[in-house]
Amino acid sequence: MTEAKPVPFWAPAEIQGSLRRIIGHLENAGVFAYPTETVYGFGGAADQAGVDALIGMKGRPPGKPFLLLISGSEMLAKLGLHLPTYAAHLAARHWPGPLTLVLPGGERRVPERLRGPEGGIAVRWTPHPGLTRLLRAYGQPITSTSANRPGVPPAMSAGEIVEAWQDEVARGRLMVLDGGRLHPSSPSTVVDCTGRRPRVIRPGAISADILRESVPDLVGNV
Repeated sequence: MTEAKPVPFWAPAEIQGSLRRIIGHLENAGVFAYPTETVYGFGGAADQAGVDALIGMKGRPPGKPFLLLISGSEMLAKLGLHLPTYAAHLAARHWPGPLTLVLPGGERRVPERLRGPEGGIAVRWTPHPGLTRLLRAYGQPITSTSANRPGVPPAMSAGEIVEAWQDEVARGRLMVLDGGRLHPSSPSTVVDCTGRRPRVIRPGAISADILRESVPDLVGNV
């Protein structure tokens, strides 16, 4: 058992100094909590062991997959994910940013537990500077889901997570990165890009009107 203390993840020197420890935790199928541009999230390695560990800790029901965070389009190629032309227009305009795209592809490269009911894999290029440094050092995407227990609002600070998940932190199953208290913000907009036309499946920070400036035939969230 270890003391349930978060890892400082705010100043550039703190972030840089913590990278090796975080990557080691990821490589051992550990789950970690981290600040994003919206709320605190839970995540881990985007392989079967990492996904199984996250499912076990979060208790996510079947049919509700996790999304993937990336730091560049080259990670999409590694995963075998495809950007339809209209999705490429959206990505060029709004990535990095609060836009999640559900993309086709990823067969035999992405755990099927990450595939949603639309048949695609949800991906967001995060603009968070600390996560960007981590993802570039790690060289792989990480999974992402809100850091909360069922029925509880997503955490806005590291302290909330440590308090709610003390046993998991003490046992070394969960590493908490402290990026300070976050300000309330809208979730990312989610667009299904697996069909012939893009479709909003969750309204969020970027309105449909703004998205239609890049893809006029967008469906949903009128």
